[in-house]
Amino acid sequence: MSAAHALIAALRDPARAGDGDWNGLIAAARAEQLIGSLAYRLEGRDLPEKVEAIMEAARRDSAQARIQALWEAEMTRRALAPLGVPLVLLKGNAFHAAGLDAAIGRSVGDLDILVPKASLEAVEAALIGAGWERLKEADGYDDLYYRRWMHELPPLIHRTRDRMIDVHHTILPETARPKPDAAALIADSVALDPGSPPGAGSGLRILSPPDMIVHAAAHLFADGDLAGGLRNLWDIDRLVRQFVAADPAFWPALAERAQHHQLRRSVALSLRLAARLYGTPVDRQAAGPDRVTDRLFAARLLARNGWGQPVRPALRLAFYIRSHWLRMPPLLLARHLWAKARS
Repeated sequence: MSAAHALIAALRDPARAGDGDWNGLIAAARAEQLIGSLAYRLEGRDLPEKVEAIMEAARRDSAQARIQALWEAEMTRRALAPLGVPLVLLKGNAFHAAGLDAAIGRSVGDLDILVPKASLEAVEAALIGAGWERLKEADGYDDLYYRRWMHELPPLIHRTRDRMIDVHHTILPETARPKPDAAALIADSVALDPGSPPGAGSGLRILSPPDMIVHAAAHLFADGDLAGGLRNLWDIDRLVRQFVAADPAFWPALAERAQHHQLRRSVALSLRLAARLYGTPVDRQAAGPDRVTDRLFAARLLARNGWGQPVRPALRLAFYIRSHWLRMPPLLLARHLWAKARS
């Protein structure tokens, strides 16, 4: 059993953890940024002393990461509050702020937020005024690339807290073939403060449950090379289980939103792979029939050896090329790669 298979087995059924090699399991969990999730899944179990020490350290790190993520979200809210624009948290920050099941042990890197495109200039100015700095040269190619073609501003980093923020105005690059409805994402977002009216900028917001799944699927299958994909698919598993339990009408709502955002195929693929790898209970109509290509995606997600090291370089390269192909039409992609090669 590869380390990736062992990791999936342990997450699905903690009783199976340690069937193989603990070293490989822990290495894979760290490489996939799932060590915190694994640590909480194994909490309370009878583990070898050294393994339990590693798991306890991971739980402490996850708790600290949660505090830091919530603090960054609050600092951003304070910086942008005078603008009165909707501020929607994305990804792990949203999970932690809303106390979702997907937040348990979830690692958090950059702070990702979604704001209206028309507010980007004001938002960037407010953040810079509050201590964030640009990482890209203002007149460089990378800066132009972000502002003209991407779905977010060039990344910013806080000068004293050393924390990055990614300011999105939609969830896929402008050049991507699917065109998600960014205005609808914001309009249907949910206030974390129940007293905050729709569209208000007085507090933090998160995407609606169906849109949260749509965004996770878009990030995984329509905008990347599947690096870190096991963690993103675990997010989808946790979210689906919680949302379905809370709302019997979730599946029709998800189908409608996936179609509306032109991401039906990505959502269906994410559901099939979540069911295949994590045993996620999915609606077969929403997931669609299994496809031969599903095996390629699963193989990419599982491309680690018994020590947790990446393998199948040709397959990984193919998915890397695919990620760029999805982001840009051929002529623009050629121009972009030429400019990067010269820089």
